[in-house]
Formats: sequence, C-alpha cells, structure tokens
Amino acid sequence: MDANEYNACVREWADALFRFACKCTGQASDAHDVVQSSFEVLWQKKGEVDATKGKAFLFQVAYRKSIDNYRKNVKITYAAPPEESYAPHNPDLKKILDRALGQLDEQARALVLLKDYEGYRYEEIAQITGLTDSQVKVYLHRARKILKEYLVRVENII
Repeated sequence: MDANEYNACVREWADALFRFACKCTGQASDAHDVVQSSFEVLWQKKGEVDATKGKAFLFQVAYRKSIDNYRKNVKITYAAPPEESYAPHNPDLKKILDRALGQLDEQARALVLLKDYEGYRYEEIAQITGLTDSQVKVYLHRARKILKEYLVRVENII
C-alpha cells in the first residue's frame, strides 16, 4: 500500500470506522482515539497490508482497540450520568437501540455492529475478530436473543 492508497482508505472508511468505534466504546472521545490508533497502525504496516484488504484490517484493529479500551475502563469507575427519562408516547428509536446495545458485552456488541450496522459477512467477521464462522453465528444469535428480550421486556417495542 502506498501513500495514495492509504489516503483513499482514510477518505473511504474513516466515517464507517468512527461509527463502529462509537457503538463499541459508547463515547465519541474514545471512538476518536480508536480510529486514530487504527489508522496509525495501518500507516505503520502499510508495506504489509494490501490496499484491497485495508477495510478489513482497519476494522480488525478498531475491534481490538475497542476491546482494549473496554478492559482499561472496566478498571476505572466513573460516576454514572443521570438516567434520561423515557417518554413512552414519544420514543426515540436511536436511544432505545443504544440502550439495548448497552445490555451486551463488548464482544457481542461488536459482532452485532459488524453484521447488522456495517454489513459484513460471517466469514469477514470471523477474520476480523479471530473467531471461527460457527462461533460468530452462535455468539451473534445469542446477542440478538438478548436484544430481543430487552426490547420486548423493557422497551415494549416488539
């Protein structure tokens, strides 16, 4: 990969990578750090990464950086922000989905985001996460089941 191909990756995948990192980390500031680190790793390994594999490489690095960020933040406890009041007559679907995704652990959330938000195939997700195709399918099924139960039980959506 040369500098022009690297710049093309930045232009093409920065927004999608940021959305993914936001969903994984839950905070825009952490997502910026994850995206920055991911592009830094890509630049450092530009000689080893084929330009056609840039997207998969970036999402793999972002996934791992998000997991590292989660593990770092688990050790640090922050004061919980006040809960937002929920008005059943005017539900905000994005907030409801974010709360539902918050019910999942980091790996399950990343799998749902990669499959349902970013549109990756099972094989690609397996490559990004280091899981087998079967594990991806099983973990994704379990995550969706948790989401469904939450949306039915708490939010009364489905």
